[in-house]
Amino acid sequence: MKKSRTVQLDWTAVLAEQARHSDVIDVGRITAKYGVPARSAWRALTRLADRGLISRVKRGVYLNKLVQDFSALDFVNILNPHSYVSLESALSHWGVSTQSPVTLTCVTDGKPKQYRSTEFSIGFRKISKELFWGFIEKQTRYSKYRIAEPEKAILDWIYLSLQSGLTPHLDELVLKTIDRQRLLDYVAKYPTTVRNVLAHSITFEHYAA
Repeated sequence: MKKSRTVQLDWTAVLAEQARHSDVIDVGRITAKYGVPARSAWRALTRLADRGLISRVKRGVYLNKLVQDFSALDFVNILNPHSYVSLESALSHWGVSTQSPVTLTCVTDGKPKQYRSTEFSIGFRKISKELFWGFIEKQTRYSKYRIAEPEKAILDWIYLSLQSGLTPHLDELVLKTIDRQRLLDYVAKYPTTVRNVLAHSITFEHYAA
């Protein structure tokens, strides 16, 4: 019997090819696309990581550092497909907060988890299934992701701050562009504690031009 031929790849060329389509390197996709054994792919990617050409985000998922305009947003659906960007990251995106969070903050109705690479970190915080709504889909250069509407991001932030025993300070937020009616409609679906914070913190002056 003939021995099966071992697939030899120029892995630097593979990275360059993948960089045309995505900043995400996934072991499963690589093995399927190039027909290499999983063990060989793991060894090759480990060597590439040691050379600084890729960066590990989680087991089997890497950032392709040949992509200069990479984005943590491209990894959200890879790490947790049932999630959306919210909290501080969404507030910053919509201009509701002037703070720029170090971690890309997301919510999920699954297990909470934190992922860190040398380039970025992504945190997933748990929210109840009843509150998993109020997001839209946006596009990066390479992929799509979901992000909370600004009104939903405010309420998620209040809700999870209270869950952590923290006091949310809404006077730190810029609310001029917030849809007041949508905010009131959405908060009706939250626990009384969230509604109380909103009632005591939000005044008509916050919406003044």
